[in-house]
Order: sequence, then C-alpha cells, then structure tokens
Amino acid sequence: MMKARLQKSKKSSNISHPSNCCIDINRDASINSSSASSKSKLPLQIFGLVSKDRPWPRKERNCVFYSTDCDKTALINNFQKRGWQKVPAFDGEWNLYWACSQNCRYIFGVDHPYRMRSDQMINHFPNSMELSRKDLLVKNIKRYRKDLERKGDALAETMPMHTKLGVGGTRYMHLDIIPMTFVLPSDYNLFVEQFHKNPASTWIVKPSDKSQGIGIYLINKLSKLKRFAYEARTFYPHFHRDTCVISKYIDNPLLIGGKKFDLRLYVLVTTFNPIKAYLYNEGFCRFCTQRYDQTEIDNVFMHLTNVSIQKNNKEYNTIHGGKWSMQNLCLYLDSIRGEGVWEKLYRRIKETIRHSLDAVAPVMANDRHCFEVYGYDIIIDNNLKPWLIEINTSPSIQSTTKNDCTLKTRLIDNVLDVVIPPSGMPDERWSKTPSKESLKNFTLLTPVVLPKPRAKMPTTVDTLPTTKKSMCHQRKAKSLMKCLVGASMPTPMLTKKMAKKSKTLAKRCTTNVSLSKRMSK
Repeated sequence: MMKARLQKSKKSSNISHPSNCCIDINRDASINSSSASSKSKLPLQIFGLVSKDRPWPRKERNCVFYSTDCDKTALINNFQKRGWQKVPAFDGEWNLYWACSQNCRYIFGVDHPYRMRSDQMINHFPNSMELSRKDLLVKNIKRYRKDLERKGDALAETMPMHTKLGVGGTRYMHLDIIPMTFVLPSDYNLFVEQFHKNPASTWIVKPSDKSQGIGIYLINKLSKLKRFAYEARTFYPHFHRDTCVISKYIDNPLLIGGKKFDLRLYVLVTTFNPIKAYLYNEGFCRFCTQRYDQTEIDNVFMHLTNVSIQKNNKEYNTIHGGKWSMQNLCLYLDSIRGEGVWEKLYRRIKETIRHSLDAVAPVMANDRHCFEVYGYDIIIDNNLKPWLIEINTSPSIQSTTKNDCTLKTRLIDNVLDVVIPPSGMPDERWSKTPSKESLKNFTLLTPVVLPKPRAKMPTTVDTLPTTKKSMCHQRKAKSLMKCLVGASMPTPMLTKKMAKKSKTLAKRCTTNVSLSKRMSK
C-alpha cells in the first residue's frame, strides 16, 4: 500500500504547470490520476478548471462577461445597459469582476498566486489597505512628509517655531492634512505625553480596520484607555493586530443649521505608476440628525455622520436621508462666506486628496488589471480648512434615497466609461488614457504645484504707490536726491530754505517707503 501511494505521489509531482497559472484550490481534491496522465497538460485556474471544451487562452469575444459580489441596482443597471452578460465568479470566465476587497486579496494572495488574462479587470489593487487602514494611512503620510522635508521640497515648508500648533499638531504649511494621530497601543506613551499638554482636549478613537462607524467613541479622560495602557506594558505593541488610532477631535467643525456634517467624495484611480486619479464632481454632504454640542461626547447622533448610525435615530429623515448635494453646499458657502470661497475650498480639497495618493504611491502594488474607486471622508472646520478623516476602498453603492440612487448610477456609468478601453473589451495593453468625452463628471487630479510667490515691491522711491500725491512726492524727492547726491556743490552750500525743504520731503519719502513695505507684506 505504501509503495503504491509513493508511486502515485511521484507521478503527480512530475506534472508541470505553466508559470502563468496556479492550481485550483477548490477542485484540487477532484483531480485524479487520469487527469495527470492525460496527454494535453492543461493549465488550472483559481476559479475554474480549463478543459478541452474551454481552451486557454480563449478566442476573441464580442460580449463582455461580468461578475459581481454585490448585486446593487447601480451596478446591475449599468452592466445590463451595455449588454454585458453575467457569469459566476468561480468559473473564471469573467472579463470584469466587481469584487469585494476580501476576494481581491484572496486572488492576489501569496499562497494562491493567480495571473490574470490580458482581457480581465478587477476593481481593487492588491494592497489597497495601505489607504483604507487608518494606521497605515497615518504611517504613509508621516513618511511622505519626512521624505519631502529631506529633499528640501517647497511643499514641506514649515511655519516659525513660535507658531501655536493646531489640530494637525505640525508646523507644515501645505502638508497639514490630517489631525494629530497616534496608533494604539504602540504609541500610547507618546499620546499620554501629548494629552497632558492640554488635558481639556477631546480625542476620538477608531479601530484601524473597521468602517461604518463601528467601534468609534470620544474621550476626554485617560481612564477610558486603561486597556491600551495595560497592553502597552505587557505585550509587544508593534505586533499587536487589534490596533486603533486616536486622533485629535475637530471641535470647531463648520455647522449648517447647527448640525455637523462631512463630505463624501469619490476618487477613481486607474494606475499608481504614474498616478492617474480623477475626482468625481458630484459628491454629497452627510449631516448628523441632532444639533452639535461639544460637551455631550457620548451622543453619537451629533458627532458621527455615518448613515449606518444616523438612520437608527428617530429624527432621521428617510426622504432626503440627511444628505445635501455639493451644488447646495457651493451656493451656501458663496452666499454666506462670500463669492469665490467654494472655489478656494475645493482647490484645497483636491490638493489634500492628491497628497494622500502621493503618500501611498511608493508602496502600492501597481497592477495593470486593476482600478479602484475610493470614498473620501473630509470634514471642514469653521476656518474652511479641509481635514482628511478616512478613506474607504469599498464605498457603499447602496442607495437610501432617489437622488442617492441617481448619483451612484451616474458614478458607476462614468467609471466604466473611463476604465474600459475604446474597443469595449478590457485590455491590459491599453495606456489608460481616456478621452475628454469619457471623463464627463471626472476631474483629473494633477500634482500639487505651489503658486509662485509674489514679487516683493522694491522700497526705492522709483516704485512707490501710484497715487496723485505720491507721484508728486516722487518727483520732488527725485529732484531733491539729484541735488543732494548728483550735484557738484557740497551740502553745506545749500541755502537754509533748501535745507528746510529737503527735511520736509525726506519725511514724506520715508512715509511712502514704509507704506510700500506694508503693501508688499
């Protein structure tokens, strides 16, 4: 019996599989010796066994086959509108797979390598958790800041040392995009040191790998973090899996109608090397159902804007779902804060998003078969400064209202227009450069470029303010300077009247010079 088993194992070990495929983990138990002794050695796929009836690589198709893990209306309607056909995910016949992040990690996992065909596309990058996990996002942004500072980049410019630190806790003028954040339990001692500097401050604790507001709570006392204090002393904090992040709470958010809100924006990334990212212009605001009160830190209905939390409140409105369009926010800010305010704020939001993508680009595994739609959550404070709160790799496509359904249906339609080549069939050889017509509501996120500094106004008499009085003073001052400097006669030979006149004009000249300095500042 043992000899027979050894002979079978030797025969099976002699079977060589091509390097571009891997053994099917679902059907490897059903492969018997008859398949091993077959003359045609066919490759095996992760989601299906390739046979003579389904040769690999397959012939060209006129129809796109799709598969999805979430049967949402916004997805199915767009797939059917294009005439695509649905196939099971485990069959491996799909051209476009709208998968959940767990299945995507399974496909690209080290234990189950799978080389996708040239006509296949999936909606996640292999290590998208570098953006979605809160602890990794903070780590990447901090490294990004240090790298720019080490290179002497102008984006890493800092404010003077005497400047009072804000919510971000840094002196960066252009890279202060996230609140001051620590990872628990590894950074617990650093957090305690910072907490003692301002014991009256409020902090917010979030699990690193959770979404939809799960496990989030606010604290203003160290006694609520006893668990992390114990783990920081007894375990190896750097190898702890159940990590949390604790961030300084933005206690001065921009309020509309006395209620707190945040922005949900959608960003499409087709490649990270080089970065090709597009911001969807039709985001929306998510409002809390109760008026904001900083003192009531235990009331989640006035601090957390997640729809999954707010819909449990009795005051939740099912008609509008507590959501506001970006167009309404634009009109509100321009009417209340002044014309052009929204344009400046939107530019700063785009810069914040681009900084976050630049921060993770060096560590992202760029695959030509992948694209991804990220859901950015951004809070605006009362000073109209945007703060990046978190990034979702699988933003909800479920619709809560009619307007929400319309928005997300248009979003998916526009995403497919951008990621699918003009031929209509996914192709890894495509340059991923969509036409202007296919972009529609997407805006390209270009690299952040600082505006050129304004030229300082010279303090000479030649460039004083061009008012009538100043021009008259300039002419008199020039004539006087010629007399005092360019004339051949020495200063003592001037008459008393000329000397008195020179003192008067000199005073006016110094006044204009100081005025020009103020204007230049």
